[in-house]
Amino acid sequence: MADEQLGNLWREARELSFGTSGQVERLESPPSPLRFLRDFVAANKPCIISRTATLHWPAFARSLWSDDAYLRRVLSGHSVSVHLTPHGRADSLVPLPPAPDGGARGLCFASACVRSMEFPEALSLIYDTGLPSSPVVAYAQQQNDCFRAEYSALAMDVEPHIPWATEALGCLPEAVNLWIGNGRSETSFHKDHYENLYVVVTGEKHFLLLPPTEAHRLYVRSYPAAQYVTTPSSSSSEEMGELKLEVMEPETLVPWCSVDPYPPSPEDVAKQRSRFPLYFEGAKPFECTVKAGEILYLPSMWFHHVSQTPDCNGRTIAINYWYDMVFDIKYAYFNFLVSISSHTSESAGMLCNSSGDVSNISEDSEPESKNHIVNA
Repeated sequence: MADEQLGNLWREARELSFGTSGQVERLESPPSPLRFLRDFVAANKPCIISRTATLHWPAFARSLWSDDAYLRRVLSGHSVSVHLTPHGRADSLVPLPPAPDGGARGLCFASACVRSMEFPEALSLIYDTGLPSSPVVAYAQQQNDCFRAEYSALAMDVEPHIPWATEALGCLPEAVNLWIGNGRSETSFHKDHYENLYVVVTGEKHFLLLPPTEAHRLYVRSYPAAQYVTTPSSSSSEEMGELKLEVMEPETLVPWCSVDPYPPSPEDVAKQRSRFPLYFEGAKPFECTVKAGEILYLPSMWFHHVSQTPDCNGRTIAINYWYDMVFDIKYAYFNFLVSISSHTSESAGMLCNSSGDVSNISEDSEPESKNHIVNA
């Protein structure tokens, strides 16, 4: 009965609020603060604003961020944080290292190896690791207000905030982040407790979106935390060698979405469909491609999966503005929904630990909490 009621909830939410087309609404010009607040923020509904909203930014008007020589010159001497993984999927589920007897041990939540290096070297590394033959993928995606902390020399090229969003939300962004990656970088399903204004500057970003009412379709479960490590002296792709995955001690469990929407092989497709039928047999996620100059408004608590297509130079650059969400009745409703879906899954024997055994994993703490923010 509970499963049926949850299904009715997300179907009614789509019919009444989000639409059934699976497409994200597009606006030809920036909305007024009142319209943005009324039609999108209050409704917790995403939208894409056309490039008319950013044409005046020097990064676009003068194509500054499409010019590697400009970026290297302005950021010369600036150290930036680069995230390294073997496959381009930081903050994602991967197999645990084999047991001492060689047996499989299930999945873990793997964070990237983070290295600090000067920007010209970082940009070269991002290019070099975009090749399929590279054993490492580099992505500049530090977050934590990294644009204002590490890339402040570029501050005059973009707006410090989105004026109509700032007026609507009644505050300035809590964080502004820069993302520079190649076509191999990918982000697994997650959510953030921010109102997110996401601007693509070069290349394209491809989003799969699910509203908070469909949280149960992503089978959030708890997984052991792990991190990729490499030798401290390594600083270039030639010296870096193979990354090693180390499980954190003492054991730390991270609640994370179990669904991989793009399984790599037919066998993996069959396994995913069998394990996670609510996702694969339910309504399709909302899909959108955000092109250079466009702004995606991604409402707080919406689950999103992100991939990217690089520009002709081989990289994708984006900047996003995180505004604090209001923790109001919608947040309370979401927590209640999560508790119901968690209880239903446990009763049905669907909630498992990383090795596939049935367990009583609690979701009293929020999945992907505000203190654990991931790449996009």
